[in-house]
Amino acid sequence: MMTLDRAAFREALLGVMEVKVDPDWHAFTTGQVPADRLHLHLEHEYAVYVRDFPVLVGRAYVQCPVAAVRQDLAENLYEEETGGIAAGRPHPELFLEIPRALAMDLDRFGDPPLLPEARAYRAVLDDLTVARGWELAAAATTLWLEGTPWDRSVLDPSAPPRPEPPLDRHPLVVHYGLPVEALALTRVHRDVEGDHRAAAWRAILDHVAPERRQDVVDGMHAARAAWWAYRKAVAIACGVGD
Repeated sequence: MMTLDRAAFREALLGVMEVKVDPDWHAFTTGQVPADRLHLHLEHEYAVYVRDFPVLVGRAYVQCPVAAVRQDLAENLYEEETGGIAAGRPHPELFLEIPRALAMDLDRFGDPPLLPEARAYRAVLDDLTVARGWELAAAATTLWLEGTPWDRSVLDPSAPPRPEPPLDRHPLVVHYGLPVEALALTRVHRDVEGDHRAAAWRAILDHVAPERRQDVVDGMHAARAAWWAYRKAVAIACGVGD
């Protein structure tokens, strides 16, 4: 098998990120999801990865032999788990401020019933972070889960950056009456996103050995395929997919 050079590796990874697009997401951003089904989306996001994101990052940290990468992962883990750098509270707790402010039943968030596609997506994330080495664990968490279709702008200042409309124009505020104050996690992510994105790409591009590059790309494709099926199933459950 031909080994990817650095440029081809970068483009392959960016190619995955640039198709991290949910075809049904417009329904969520334009208020088409019935208010009494919106909890299904939030419960699934929380249970599938938000609640355990510090654990997933921790798996990459404990497997990684590269000190520079571990340092970045440790900072990410510390902020996610404690909020000690920017947020002041653990990020999963801040996420729960959204359903709390929307008067949802928070008891459901403890162990919500997950769709089969959601369980399958989480199984892929577990496989990539437990059994496949630090490279795939770091890519799955810091590139895939934290990344966006606008990640090219992290590496190329001329590329369009991720849009950041004012928080008072957030779809949950505009269409569902969420108080802006409940978007504390969104605000924190905007504050720290630049550093986290740069660190994630630096770790993967600078430290993944050439013979492991294709494995990382394949893992990213697996995550994307499982994510797409998961998001489609949730959209259908919310009454907006087909």
